Amino acid sequence: MTATDTAPALPLAPVLPITAGISPRGNLTIGGCDVADLLREFGSPLYVFDEATLRHQCRVYTRDFRRYYPETSVRYAAKAYLGRALAALLREEGVGLDVCSGGEIAIALAAGFDPAQLNFHGNNKSEQELREAVAAGVGRVMVDNFLELEMLERIAGELGRRQPIMLRLAPGVDPHTHSHISTGQLDSKFGFTIATGHAAEAVAQALASPHLDLRGYHNHLGSQLFELEPYARAFDVMMAFTAQMRDRHGFVPTEYSPGGGFAVQYLASEPPPTPDDFARTIATALREACARYALPEPRIDIEPGRAIVGRAGVALYTAGARKEIPGVRTYVAVDGGMADNMRPITYGARYEALVATKPLAPAEEVVTIAGKYCESGDILIRDIALPRIAPGDIIAVPVSGAYCITMASNYNASLRPAIVMVNEGRARLIRRRETYADLLATDVYDG
Repeated sequence: MTATDTAPALPLAPVLPITAGISPRGNLTIGGCDVADLLREFGSPLYVFDEATLRHQCRVYTRDFRRYYPETSVRYAAKAYLGRALAALLREEGVGLDVCSGGEIAIALAAGFDPAQLNFHGNNKSEQELREAVAAGVGRVMVDNFLELEMLERIAGELGRRQPIMLRLAPGVDPHTHSHISTGQLDSKFGFTIATGHAAEAVAQALASPHLDLRGYHNHLGSQLFELEPYARAFDVMMAFTAQMRDRHGFVPTEYSPGGGFAVQYLASEPPPTPDDFARTIATALREACARYALPEPRIDIEPGRAIVGRAGVALYTAGARKEIPGVRTYVAVDGGMADNMRPITYGARYEALVATKPLAPAEEVVTIAGKYCESGDILIRDIALPRIAPGDIIAVPVSGAYCITMASNYNASLRPAIVMVNEGRARLIRRRETYADLLATDVYDG
């Protein structure tokens, strides 16, 4: 399944994996693999992850942040997508993990991750999840509320541990992103709010807990952030609060997490800031805020999830039926949709696409790429100019590595697609396609 990439420049190169090319047959290739061969072997729809792009993004974020702020750890936000193969790759690249469920902890541990390299997030962690995390030796629990503080203190005491924690705080900063992925403002379900006094109360309670070891603070403004200025505003709020807690309790944190949320490019016309831009802004603003409030500079954790895995993933679909409504719209249906990618119907997310079996052909028509599921809102891409699409053509949707498979469902009793990892002309299955037997495995019927 190898292919030799040729010279013609690919359209949409900024949103495709870094290894994308054209095969001698004129098809799109990823990681040296012809996508037509991939579909022939693994079926459709299919998600393809490019190993080279994944490793490149891990290294770029580590390099750029440590260039400006040497005391930086990179922790991949597992909610974007996590499987054992990806977890093993991240471990090899020296990248830690932010996990937000017992299931994500289980995947990480099954892939051989050092539990000390896990930070456990979530706004309503169960007692069972907390017990599992403490017993496993999870490095940090990012405490989100007072119930969790109380449960964790009791669980750590019962297990004879002193659990390191960080407190998640809500700084009240609007990050100017979609409301569904904005988390740092006053009206948020996440974290102890500084403006209400709850954050100060949480610090006092954590410091008084004999089985909890408060290391520092965490905040996360939201996801897919294109603006840099909100980070600087958040640092001023956070360091002002830190100085207040120093003066009140004598507590100076050694660790701080400004979260992640770094935007990735979904559309060719909308480039985001670069990793270097984010790193320079965060390092400069944090140092200035620490100096302003006479605080030592803490070690920081950054949490890129989408920014590592987004561009590395491409969704491949097979085109089927057409519906032409003269003067209104032409629909082209594919064999996937909202069951494998909820982002368009949930956030109004926008994507590019190309016809992978003729990626260099000129656009001939404007079509809307529709999913196969029984919802009028099951639309992947509205009004995109593409070559004329025939049934059987392969439609590639770039930047599908984040928040697609992790949010996938069995709506209409559909089967979740397979995932392959490609590298240097080789493809390996890292998640098999579901079967009807999988659908029935948890169904209980005594008739």
